[in-house]
Amino acid sequence: MPTEFRTKRKIEFSDTDMAGIVHFSRFFIFMETAEHEFLRSLGTSVATEWDGNKIGWPRLAASCEYLSPLRFEDEVDIRLCVTNKGTKSLTYQFYFTLDGKDIARGQLTTVCCITNPDEKLQAIPIPEFISSQISIT
Repeated sequence: MPTEFRTKRKIEFSDTDMAGIVHFSRFFIFMETAEHEFLRSLGTSVATEWDGNKIGWPRLAASCEYLSPLRFEDEVDIRLCVTNKGTKSLTYQFYFTLDGKDIARGQLTTVCCITNPDEKLQAIPIPEFISSQISIT
């Protein structure tokens, strides 16, 4: 069972600010993209259908600590670790590195929900076909 997932991202010009470094808000996009890749690696998605319902993963909390800048065309390594698996929620820790140097650390907590249109969000236990594939670090 995966406890972690690794991916890379090449920094685009649109990721940078007027100082030429990655804008702080882009790290949240990078975390979300890594999460989506992780879920696809498990054969599911951040938006999937299960048992006649649309399932999604709204955020409960997100944070990021910045240690060193990234610049245009840097290729950052992103490591996602599942640090908590509740009945209905997942918490991920993200580690960003460039050539072995720590760049940033982030955390994202999500909750599994039924997200049917025109219905109130409803938190549900993580379906077994997903939960059984995830362990914590």
